[in-house]
Amino acid sequence: MRKSLMILFVLAAALLTVSCGGRIKTARMPLDERFAYAKGLYEKGKYFDAKTQFQILILNNPGSRIVDQAQYYFADCYYQQNEYITAAAEFEKLISLYPRSEFVDDAQYKICLAYFELSPNSALDQKYTYSAIDALQQLLEEYPQSDYVPEATQKLQELRNKLAKKEFDAAEQYRKLGYYQSAIISYDEVLRSFFDTKYAEPAYFWKARAQFKGKNFDEARSTLQTLLAKFPNTTFKQNIKELANQIEQGVREKEAASASNDSNKL
Repeated sequence: MRKSLMILFVLAAALLTVSCGGRIKTARMPLDERFAYAKGLYEKGKYFDAKTQFQILILNNPGSRIVDQAQYYFADCYYQQNEYITAAAEFEKLISLYPRSEFVDDAQYKICLAYFELSPNSALDQKYTYSAIDALQQLLEEYPQSDYVPEATQKLQELRNKLAKKEFDAAEQYRKLGYYQSAIISYDEVLRSFFDTKYAEPAYFWKARAQFKGKNFDEARSTLQTLLAKFPNTTFKQNIKELANQIEQGVREKEAASASNDSNKL
């Protein structure tokens, strides 16, 4: 949940002690004052300096009441600097060390976002996509009342579509090269693992097409029937009609060839 900080920062700037050189003296600042100073740097986008101040707070005040907040902003400085792997590790540390912190679901969501940012396009290795999916599922399972649930659900579906596209594209490549059985295996993987994505509907149709091209007419007919049952308003209706006619023509030709062979044996 997006929380309000327990510490008030009103007039925090007035509490800062300035040296004769114009630089802020932080060594002897009280805890709250130093946190306010670090937070001020963070809000100004000075993440490198803020990160240093939060780290000092964490190291010098391990049992303080604001150490979890310092850890959160310390991790988020890495995130804001696009250092996503380190950011994820530091957010994990917050969850591990301070499981009762009010920032745990915020940290879990930032872990999701970090891996989401690292997730590449579907043609590349999907290691970080799987990491993001795991983190999102953990958020949804462990913090079902979190304010982040709608966003997490949307991102989870987006990532599942990406994985489905990778498998679907592989199937398409096999089919276009004439490797119909390999194509069918990949289409089946889309339908088994990513049945809730936008690639399920076309996977059914092109699976049927691959089965037809491989002269598995009964299987192709069955796949089209399943497609119509699951997607009665499918956008492939005209394609299905044309393919169904081709299947029936293929069946007739196969039966005619079989009958001809039988007569030749007599």
